[in-house]
Amino acid sequence: MGAILAGQGRTARFLGETRQRKDEDAEEYRSRLFAEMKASGAHVAWLCVPPGEHIGMMLGAALDAGLHVVAEQPWLVTVEETSRWMVQAKSMGRVVGVHYEYCLLGELENWRREYGGGAGLRFHGVFHHSRSGHLGFPAMDVLGTHLLSMREYAVPDSAVEQIDCGYELADARRVWLNDDGRRVATIDFLESAEPLIQQYVSRLEAAMESGEFMFDLKFAARVGEEAARLRQAIETRS
Repeated sequence: MGAILAGQGRTARFLGETRQRKDEDAEEYRSRLFAEMKASGAHVAWLCVPPGEHIGMMLGAALDAGLHVVAEQPWLVTVEETSRWMVQAKSMGRVVGVHYEYCLLGELENWRREYGGGAGLRFHGVFHHSRSGHLGFPAMDVLGTHLLSMREYAVPDSAVEQIDCGYELADARRVWLNDDGRRVATIDFLESAEPLIQQYVSRLEAAMESGEFMFDLKFAARVGEEAARLRQAIETRS
């Protein structure tokens, strides 16, 4: 991420230790992060860490330091806590986004323009990864939310027909739309070379001026709720 930002002419600084130390309680941890973020001179805190309880403390420290914030997906914070962060960020005039980069695929932008929300269409997605799920989270929460974020961005009124995701499988990344059983559009993004992160940064910086960001916590919460619903349906069937 640092190299990508440098390539855009941005300066990135890195915190020396982002994990809570064994000799720190929660308040000491948050205070240390706040002090380091405040001293960094940064405008945005990009939380390039996996999900966990630390996300809330890191986000709180960043907002206290007056920074805008980007969290990596998936966003696994509860709806109630998400609402509190949304209120705080808005009151401070800060943008908090979640990094759903695949939403910025050029072909997905075409879907957004062409299908007007996607009412009446059926959304399908496959995200298989050859690696193991080393974070220990369900594939639906990590891989599935990428697919669901693409639907939420481009065709939010479409019905979810199929979300197939898993680890230790032959790599595949594809979404498609059906209309009355007939496939009408497909995007295979397995080997996409589009500068998606760079585009995300540009969108974020524009939002820092306008105060409105498409990929904010409200967006992330909707994606997370749909993933939870699908995961529960799968568990019930099994």
